[in-house]
Amino acid sequence: MNLRVYAVMGRQQGTGTLVGRDLILTSAHVLGGAHHATVLTPGDDSTRRLAVVWSDDRLDAALLQDTSRHSPAARLSVVATDRPVPGCEILGFPRVQRYDGQKPDLDQFTGTALPMAGLLRHTLTLELDHPPTGADEDGPSPLAGLSGAPVFAGGGLIGIVRAVPRGRGHRRLECVPLSAILADEEAHEWLAPYVTLAPVTRPHPHDQPYEEEYAEAVGAVYRRTRIFGLDELGKRASEWDLDTAYLSLEAASKAPGSPGAVPQRIDDLLSSRPRVLLRGDAGAGKTTLVWWLAAHAAAGTLGPNLAELNGLVPFVVPLRSLRARGADYPTPTELAGVSGLMIDPSPEGWAGRVLSGGRGLLLVDGLDEVPAEEREAAHAWLSRLLARYPRTRCVATVRPFAVAPDWLGSEQFEELSLLPLRDADIQKFVAAWHEAARLDGDPDRNLADLEHDLAQQFRHNPALADLARTPLLCAVICALHRLREGFLPETRWSLYSSALQMLLGTRDERRRIDAPDGIRMTIEEHTQLLQRLAAWLVRGGQTEFSREQALHQLTRALPGMPRVAEQGGPEEILTHLLNRSGLLQERTDDVFHFAHRTFQDFLAAKELVEDDQLKEALRHAHDQQWHDVLVLAAGHCTRRDLPVLVEGLLAAGSSTRKRDRKTTLYVLAALAAQHAAWLDGKLHGRVTKAVRSVIPPRNRDQVNQLARLGGYVLPLLPEPDGVAKEALDQTTRLISNIGGAEALPYARAFAERGAAFLLAADWSSFPTEAYARDVLCHVPDYCGIFVSRRDQLEHLHLAPQRVGLHFWGPFDPTDIARSLAGREAGSALSFGANSRLTDLTFLRDVDLSAVEHLELRRCPGLTDLSGIGGLTKLRRLELSATPDPAWLPSDGRLDLTPLSRLPDLQTTLIGFPSQRLLGAAALGDRLTVE
Repeated sequence: MNLRVYAVMGRQQGTGTLVGRDLILTSAHVLGGAHHATVLTPGDDSTRRLAVVWSDDRLDAALLQDTSRHSPAARLSVVATDRPVPGCEILGFPRVQRYDGQKPDLDQFTGTALPMAGLLRHTLTLELDHPPTGADEDGPSPLAGLSGAPVFAGGGLIGIVRAVPRGRGHRRLECVPLSAILADEEAHEWLAPYVTLAPVTRPHPHDQPYEEEYAEAVGAVYRRTRIFGLDELGKRASEWDLDTAYLSLEAASKAPGSPGAVPQRIDDLLSSRPRVLLRGDAGAGKTTLVWWLAAHAAAGTLGPNLAELNGLVPFVVPLRSLRARGADYPTPTELAGVSGLMIDPSPEGWAGRVLSGGRGLLLVDGLDEVPAEEREAAHAWLSRLLARYPRTRCVATVRPFAVAPDWLGSEQFEELSLLPLRDADIQKFVAAWHEAARLDGDPDRNLADLEHDLAQQFRHNPALADLARTPLLCAVICALHRLREGFLPETRWSLYSSALQMLLGTRDERRRIDAPDGIRMTIEEHTQLLQRLAAWLVRGGQTEFSREQALHQLTRALPGMPRVAEQGGPEEILTHLLNRSGLLQERTDDVFHFAHRTFQDFLAAKELVEDDQLKEALRHAHDQQWHDVLVLAAGHCTRRDLPVLVEGLLAAGSSTRKRDRKTTLYVLAALAAQHAAWLDGKLHGRVTKAVRSVIPPRNRDQVNQLARLGGYVLPLLPEPDGVAKEALDQTTRLISNIGGAEALPYARAFAERGAAFLLAADWSSFPTEAYARDVLCHVPDYCGIFVSRRDQLEHLHLAPQRVGLHFWGPFDPTDIARSLAGREAGSALSFGANSRLTDLTFLRDVDLSAVEHLELRRCPGLTDLSGIGGLTKLRRLELSATPDPAWLPSDGRLDLTPLSRLPDLQTTLIGFPSQRLLGAAALGDRLTVE
């Protein structure tokens, strides 16, 4: 068990265990009424002095608060049987285990809990399996120092040791059951954020060892990933530790009015959302995130923001693998096996016990891999599973338009969308990619120069940066830049084409490998075989295939390729493709897939065009799984084929009355037309007319589709005066989604005509100074401006006076004060997601005389509210601890006394247990605690 157990030094020495992110449970008599105690961690010579935040002499239990530690905590359980519970475990620091001049050391005991013994005294009795060493029937107990030691059953904490009575050879321990501690109102409020009680009946002796083995197996599979381009260029294996490759991406919540609409790191957003549907484009990093969560949750190594996931049991469900095997959706018993872990079968009923106890982390990857006609079955499976086990946390991934908005809303899923990489993220990725290349041991002395050159190209070439907005494309560019010594393709299609050339043509040449398997194939021969396989997968609506399926496809293709066929049969050719192409990977035993779905779609599109099957592809125009294939097909089309594709998409769009589908198909037609070096002017005109017919958009999905066209769509927008009032919101949203310098004149035009209030929250989408000067200057004073970047602070002086200001992010208080100097604040002011705020004194020199509403959300370092006194007109204050219940000052109390000086103030606290508040009584009915 990856748990923290401490030696506690109070009036006497005892033991304590971590039961929350920052709470240590021990015995009250160890403290002897003291308000502080010293704790020592095994293997760590340092000590810490901690405050006692709750103590009950009657129960003989107490809680210490350690705000500096966020280690994996014990899982809380209660005994739910009258029968003896064998296999219990006690960890502590008894006198018998001391060494080197009486230094405490950790010891471990096993025993059986006897629920009926001590029942009348509300005591949990435990009998050790063996008497302690050196036990004297009538002498002092060698187990002195074990008071407060945790008692575990089935991996869960069921109580703490209280005393070792004389007699019985010191084999009987009297314990305080966790159920008694939680029955205390004040203790329960302290522990409430961590209470997901798992009932213990009769522990299954094989569960805990199996969970440890399972965690190791998860780490073995998901702790490693492939970094595109290093397999082709490196000297060792292409798999890397996930932490080397992992980049914390940005995402935004789709919940209306949610502060998550401001871009935040995905780690922060996941912490407060038990169930998430994560949307993201191909190559956006969805699967990498799933792997990273699985590996770190199993190992208990997630950081403070996601610490409550540590120790959960991850069940990864790769839907593409299920499709390849033709398997049904897994039952609880089958969850541990669907991801192909190298592990023995689980103990009978183990997964159900994990999920029932609220200890499961369900990671469903690739809902878009399920054919559209089968997605309702996937929805039903997931709904039933979560209804049966409602305390299960879940993250599901899907491409942006594969399922309808709020598709899982009835199951309390919140939708998050991965955002394109920012320029700063691209720079971080470039550094990480080249660091991985250095770890590969490549002696290339130009590597540092190439890294610097690519970083400079990204800084000074916006068009290149726009190609690198997903981790996959950024990795492709890194690899091609290194291979070509600085020369790069200019379009997305040519980027994919160049990547395939690199994978299929230069890989063995650069490694000086000459047909080690006796098979020599040209780039085109490789491509022909792979594109047939890719087209077969797309036609079947799948992304993975078995060896048998691959051999069948090769058997059909080889008669048309005699030069290849004479070098080997289907078995030899498949082995060659797996070993030498770099495009096919083995997912599990005898289950394969393309290195990325994008390459599968690219090759499938090539096959359909060359086989004169565009009409077949167009018949699937209403199927979202075919949309990327159709767009990529445009790059493969000849001058004769491209009009067929564009006209077919226009015809499909005009044949439907559904506005969402019509918009999507017209956008696909426009994207295809953009590939043309030459296209008949009349057809261009028809495309433009079609796109204009679905403007202005009517909902968010239509906005997102049209935004894919970028600047192309901006001249098609109606003049601001010609936009109906009900369409104004979505029109300005479209402008903001496109963003950048080219969209700025359109944002300014709408702002000048009274729509600035709809653009106030979109500063991050545009050039900072120009947007403040040209758009924010028109924002009315009843609106609020969102500030989420440091460079925005520097230009806040260009915004109008007396507008509401909402600062979201870890800004330094001094920088905030500097940006507010000389300003008249508006009626609303808020700060969120800022761990650097410890007090509000930085506001004392700012004119806040007009502020009536102050909101403080997720500012875990804020302990001092005394600076609020200067807000003389303040009428409403909201403080939210969500999503972190441990959002509290270090002494365990939040002092509300300064608020009593504002008689007209109404205060709302969210996520604060009432017993942690000081001065609450003085506020009376002016205080609401939720």
